Amino acid sequence: MISLFGSRMSLGDDAGIVGSYGVVGSFPKDFDYGPDDHDMENGAVPPDNRPRILLMGLRRSGKSSIQKVVFHKMSPNETLFLESTNKVVKSDVNSTSFVQFQIWDFPGQIDFFDSTFDSETIFGGCGALVFVIDAQDDYMEALVRLNVTVSRAFKVNPNIKFEVFIHKVDGLSDDHKIETQRDIHQRATDDLADSGLDGVHLSFYLTSIYDHSIFEAFSKVVQKLIPQLGTLENLLDILISNSCIEKAFLFDVDSKIYIATDSSPVDMQSYELCCDMIDVVIDVSCIYGLKEDGEGTAYDSESSSVIRLNNGTILYLKEVNRHLALVCILREDSFDRQGLIDYNFLCFKKAIEEVFEVRQNSIAGSYSGGQRLSTDSFDSPKTNGAVSTKS
Repeated sequence: MISLFGSRMSLGDDAGIVGSYGVVGSFPKDFDYGPDDHDMENGAVPPDNRPRILLMGLRRSGKSSIQKVVFHKMSPNETLFLESTNKVVKSDVNSTSFVQFQIWDFPGQIDFFDSTFDSETIFGGCGALVFVIDAQDDYMEALVRLNVTVSRAFKVNPNIKFEVFIHKVDGLSDDHKIETQRDIHQRATDDLADSGLDGVHLSFYLTSIYDHSIFEAFSKVVQKLIPQLGTLENLLDILISNSCIEKAFLFDVDSKIYIATDSSPVDMQSYELCCDMIDVVIDVSCIYGLKEDGEGTAYDSESSSVIRLNNGTILYLKEVNRHLALVCILREDSFDRQGLIDYNFLCFKKAIEEVFEVRQNSIAGSYSGGQRLSTDSFDSPKTNGAVSTKS
């Protein structure tokens, strides 16, 4: 497996960063994972018991395009040729032990609240409902459908997370984006209050398949379905505080969804840089990292990369397991103690493995009729020997 070191890029030169690798969906379509000692397939959640994410919205709002770009590595330009969805399309997403769910893509032209459809089946096991609104179209009809959908779904399952993607904003100016989001937020909230559901919380995101906003939005949605999110955030906080790291993301390598980050605010440019770095590592590994006969994998336990930007910033990628990668942003002078950072990373990786182990034992106990194990012991994780840079 190839490891990349010493690459130099310009942070100010967007073309230099985005040009070849920043194109959304630039993964090879035959990209796959190889075997791994930490594979948890034996403890995977049965498909029928995985939490569901429902994609709903009016016809041609962009639901299928979102799914194809985020989870099937389709180029945004290819989505222009997608046919309209005329039936419910169910897709399994189980690329990591933390990211295991089903996506149900609902056609916009069918009324699933008709008496012929079983609302309990649709919403009973739903973890999150993503309602997509086309920001470039008249969204009044979409807001009416949103209100009806949320009202009926909440009655069936009050635990659903309601997410609103204000989609196709790539064609709008920055001022128009903000005004559209404000207007949709206000109208949707008022409609729910008029329906007596002012306690229902809606989350709003500005999205487009032509940039990283759709990946960032789906990251937020997926994180709400991960019970161990607080534990992962605590572990990342411990890591960065003991290693002089400015920002750290725990990425699902395949989809480029980050399943956790530290408690500091997420800067969109930092997230895009980390996504681009994953593209660089995979693309270069596919070209130079495989054996002559094509054997091997593009991402394995030896995968790592260091990219030095010309503003004194370093991007550092390390493999956590066959599906997850830790991508860090730090100053160049902090990287002088790379040995310390690597040691702390090994402690972090061991702690992640313990979280996986507890979760898999919990799943095995739950679905074999046994006692479900608690993960409360990880709410305040130990440093597992992490060494501080402070003297």
